[in-house]
Amino acid sequence: MQPSSRCKGIFYGCLAAICYGTNPLGALNLYKEELSPEVVLCYRFAWAILLLGVFMLFRRDNYRDSGSGAVSQSDSGSGAASLRDKFAISFRDIPVLATLGLLFAACALTLFASFNYMDAGLASTLLFMYPLEVSIIMRLFFKERLTLITAFSIVISLAGIGLLYRGGDGGVALSTIGFILVMVSSLTYSVYIVIVNRSHLQMDSVKLTFYAVVFCFLFLLLYCATFGSGLPSIPANSVQWGWGLMLGFVPTVLSLVFMAKAVKLVGSTPTAITGALEPLTAVCIGVFVFGEAMTLRLALGIILILVAVSLLAIKKK
Repeated sequence: MQPSSRCKGIFYGCLAAICYGTNPLGALNLYKEELSPEVVLCYRFAWAILLLGVFMLFRRDNYRDSGSGAVSQSDSGSGAASLRDKFAISFRDIPVLATLGLLFAACALTLFASFNYMDAGLASTLLFMYPLEVSIIMRLFFKERLTLITAFSIVISLAGIGLLYRGGDGGVALSTIGFILVMVSSLTYSVYIVIVNRSHLQMDSVKLTFYAVVFCFLFLLLYCATFGSGLPSIPANSVQWGWGLMLGFVPTVLSLVFMAKAVKLVGSTPTAITGALEPLTAVCIGVFVFGEAMTLRLALGIILILVAVSLLAIKKK
């Protein structure tokens, strides 16, 4: 691999992580507009569907996921594809995509709801435990070997959670409700990843994400109509339009595009390591934009969780 290609791949991976870490920036500004988490998410995913659809319509090359998880160029000649090829799916894929959409909706809803009970930076850090949870799920249900590094990572992450939960040093103890919400979010995203890896869907990652987001949006509308604050109305002002577009574009579409480029250039392991910038970005936004507290104990807890996940990413081949 050329050094320039590796540098570009790492750069794209960092951009993808930073983009995804901006979720709290849009969410918390929309909460100031007195919008509920489900309405904020409806705005986010409505924009994401539109933007992803436009991206799929006009992109020149199609990419598909290989068995190793990397993204490779399609074998269909120059990469030009018909409109049907770009959007068509098989009927047998619909139940899997609907399940992914349900998990995606549950993950997003519980994460955004947790922002009402705890600092967004801490919530994003706890969410980043999903690689460890994926390893545990694969060990429990698919009998994958639990290595020493994985076990050590789990211990370190639990120690980090303990530091976050206790608060102290002038900080506020972690909300139990917020902690449960973000753990549910992390767990549902872990199950989402396992299903994607085990279902062998015959489509590239962009098309998979597009339809997962479509079903996610439908489930969110159903939730709004039955348990939430009612079907969302059209954004009432430029602030709601603007931050809704930001959520659909930066942490959703841009993050996906940069992630695909990073995996193609350097593979999944270096890309996973750069993902540590996701919670760091969210923490910086929380501290410097919204004035969230940062104590020594909380900083140590965040560092332990990031080290645990990085160890897990480095040991994967």
